[in-house]
Amino acid sequence: MRDRIGQHAFEMTAAAVALTCAAHAMHLPVWAWIALPSIIALRVVTRRRGAGPSPMWLRIPAAVLLLVVVTAEYGTVFGREPGSVLGCGLLALKLLETERARDARVAIGFSGFVLISALLFTQTLWFTLVASLALVVLLAALVSLQPAPAATPHRLRRELALGARLLAWGVPLAAAGFVLVPRLASPLWGSQDRNGQQGHSGLDERMQPGAFSDLLLDDSPALRVYFDAKPPPQRDLYFRAIVLSEFDGSTWKRSRRADFLRPEDAGRNGTPIDYTIAIEPTDRRWLPALDLATVAPQGAHFTGTRELVADAPVGQAREYRVRSSTQYTLASTLGPRERALALALPDGFDPRSRALAESWRKAGRDDDAVVRAALDLFRASFSYTLSPPLLGRNSVDEFLFETQQGFCEHYASAFVFLMRAAGIPARVVTGYQGGWWNPTGSYLLVRNSDAHAWTEIWIEGRGWVRVDPTAAVSPARISLGAQAATDSDAWSQAGWVRAIRDRFDVVNGLWTRAIIRFDGLRQRGMLTSFGIADPNPGDLLLVLSAILAGVLAIATLWALRDLGRVRGDALDRAWSRLGRRLAREGVAREPNEGPLDWLARARTVAPASASTLGDLVQDYVDLRYGAPEPAADRVLAFSRAVRKFRVARAA
Repeated sequence: MRDRIGQHAFEMTAAAVALTCAAHAMHLPVWAWIALPSIIALRVVTRRRGAGPSPMWLRIPAAVLLLVVVTAEYGTVFGREPGSVLGCGLLALKLLETERARDARVAIGFSGFVLISALLFTQTLWFTLVASLALVVLLAALVSLQPAPAATPHRLRRELALGARLLAWGVPLAAAGFVLVPRLASPLWGSQDRNGQQGHSGLDERMQPGAFSDLLLDDSPALRVYFDAKPPPQRDLYFRAIVLSEFDGSTWKRSRRADFLRPEDAGRNGTPIDYTIAIEPTDRRWLPALDLATVAPQGAHFTGTRELVADAPVGQAREYRVRSSTQYTLASTLGPRERALALALPDGFDPRSRALAESWRKAGRDDDAVVRAALDLFRASFSYTLSPPLLGRNSVDEFLFETQQGFCEHYASAFVFLMRAAGIPARVVTGYQGGWWNPTGSYLLVRNSDAHAWTEIWIEGRGWVRVDPTAAVSPARISLGAQAATDSDAWSQAGWVRAIRDRFDVVNGLWTRAIIRFDGLRQRGMLTSFGIADPNPGDLLLVLSAILAGVLAIATLWALRDLGRVRGDALDRAWSRLGRRLAREGVAREPNEGPLDWLARARTVAPASASTLGDLVQDYVDLRYGAPEPAADRVLAFSRAVRKFRVARAA
C-alpha cells in the first residue's frame, strides 16, 4: 500500500483512541472494559508483525454485534451512557481498518468528539485538565502523520510539544466562543439513560438496608453552603431532602400523595437563617435545605411533606437561596389520611418487633416513654458500622434481635417501625447531616458521604419532631461527622491534609461558579460591562467574528514575519545557515548556482577554510542527492558541524 502510515504514526493513533476510551472508563460496562483494550492491544501487536487491516467479513459483523450489545444493555443507543459506549466501541473497531493517513485522521478526529463528550458526565476542574492532556496526545497523533524521517531524534517529545502549542493557540478562540456563544435553556444531553436516570449519585426515593453504603463511601462534594451570617452549630446541620412514608416490609418509599397535598404548615420559632446552596448535578429534583426551610427559592416549591423540589431536574450545577429556621413547629394538626399513612405497617413482617412495641404500650408508657425505651434499646448493645451483616425477609427483627449492627438507615428504619407498632405516627427523612467547614472559602462543604437518614414522629401539640436514633448509638456521627464515626480515612483528618483539601475545594468551587454555572444571566451580566446591554445572537455572532478575524490577522502576521527564511527539513535549515554565514563574507550563493560551483567560488575567498568547507558541501550533496531519505543521525551530525563552522581569516 503506497500511502501506508508508519508504525509510529499508527501507535500514536492507537494511543489517542485508548486515552479517549479511558476517559469514559468510569461509566463503561464490564464487557467494554475487557473488549476495548483487547481490541486495541491486539491490533497494535498484529500490525507490528506486519499484518494488514482486518478483513471486511470480520469488521462488519463486529460493528453489528456492538450495536446489538449496546441496545440490549441500555434498551437504546441514544443518551449519554449508550452513546459513549457506542462511540468508544466504534473507535476501537476503526483501528481494525486503519492503514492510511486518511483513516488515521478520521479516527483521531472522532476521538476528539468522543473525548469531549466525557465532559457530559463530569465537568470538574481536574477532569477537564485530564481531558486537555489527552487532547494534547490527539494533536500529537495528528502531527505524527506528517512526513518525517523515520529515525528523527526525540520525535515523540517534539510531537507532544507541538500538540501542546496547538492546544494553547486554540485557547483564546475557545474562551471567546465560551463567552459569546448563546447559552441554551437546557443542555443538549438531556436524554435520560437507563431507568430514567442519568447516572449521577445522590439520594433516592427508596431506602432499604444497605442502600446508602456506596453513597457513604463517596467523598465527592454534594453541596457547598454559603451562610450570610454565622453558621448553625454542628448538631443543627440537618439538610432535609426526601420524606419516606410507605413501607412494604423491606423498602421505604416516598408517597406520591405528597405531590398533590398542601404543604404542611410550618411555624418559625427562632431567628431565620439565610444562606445560598451550590448543589452539584444530580439529575433529580430534590433540593436539600437546612431543616426546616420556610421560604422556597425561585424555580422550586414545597411538597405536602415539606420537601423542597425544583421545577426541573438538576442536570447541571445550580445555586439557590433559602431561608430556614432550626427551631420550628411542623404540622400542628394531622389529618386522618396523613395519620393512617404514618401508622401503616405491612402484614406478616417482623412479629417480634411488633410485640416489643406493643409491650411498651401495655406497660402504660406514654409517647415520650416509648421513644426513650427505643433509644435506650439502641444504646444498650448496638454498634455503628458501614459494613453490617446482610438482613433477610424480616429485616427489622433480624437487626433488633440478632445482628445489632448498622448505620443510619438501619436505625431510622427500625425506629420508625417500632413507633408505628406502638401507635405513634412516624416517618423516615433522608438528606445530609453535618459537613466540613472550609475556612479558606468560608463555606460549609457537604459531601455525599454526609448522607444521612433520621426520623420524625408526630406528637400532639408539638407536630412533627425530629428524632435521630443514630445519635443514640454514635454521638460522634452527629457531633463530629461521618468520617469520625467510622474512624475511616484518619490520615485525611490531619491539619496539613485538611489545609490542602480546603484550598483544592476552593478552586473547585470557583470553577463551578465561574465556568460550570456560566448561564445566560451571567453571560448578559458580563457582556453588559463591555457595553453590550441586550445581546442577541446576531450581536454575539458579530463580536465573535471580529475576534476570529483579529486572531487570524495576528496569526497571518506571525507567519509572514519570517517569509524570507528558507523552510524545509533539518538538512535544508542547516544548509541555509551555512549559506548565511558565507554570505556575510561576501560569497552569497546565486539562485541558479549549484553547491559545487558555489564551493569553487568560496575557496578563492576563504582558502584557509577550504578543506572544512569542502567536507561540508560534499556531505550535503551526499545527503541530499545520494539517497531517497537521508539518515537522521548523519543529518544531525551535519547540523552540528555547520553550527561549529567558522570562516578562518587569512594570515
